[in-house]
Amino acid sequence: MADSNSTMLLGRIAGAFGIKGWVKVSSFTEPAENIFTYSPWELHEKGGAVAPKTLEVLQGKPHGKGLIVQLKGIADRDEAESLSGLEIHVDRKQMPEPEEGQFYWSDLEGLRVEDKGGKELGRVDHLLDTGSADVMVISGEERFLIPFIYGQTVISVDLAAGCIQVDWDTGE
Repeated sequence: MADSNSTMLLGRIAGAFGIKGWVKVSSFTEPAENIFTYSPWELHEKGGAVAPKTLEVLQGKPHGKGLIVQLKGIADRDEAESLSGLEIHVDRKQMPEPEEGQFYWSDLEGLRVEDKGGKELGRVDHLLDTGSADVMVISGEERFLIPFIYGQTVISVDLAAGCIQVDWDTGE
């Protein structure tokens, strides 16, 4: 569960673009171009072994089917290549509050999941974007893949209590 002082994962540096320091970006925002509106970016190595780099976004634009970004202080292809694979995080305070019935994935990860009868199924390990519906990967004694459809499979989300109640038959 994220707290209000945390960062949120918004994307990943996919590689270098051109020779002037631009980078290709995989955005997790909806729409993808929204990632350009957040700055500065904290670039984290997956797993967090190295301290993050904080870089200001100078400009970004769609290019073909993807996105490219120019970051302050990154002036050539070698510097851009050194960022490849880094995760893009921003300060949580930059993010708008989600609307009623909507949640940031980072707020759901780690929450306890219970069925209608109160039986704990496990915790939200992560979520998957399947195109038609987001899917929660629940890890516990068993592993469950539960569609996150608020008001149907997801009955309620109580962030304060750290719990999601679902209408899900475990087959027992």
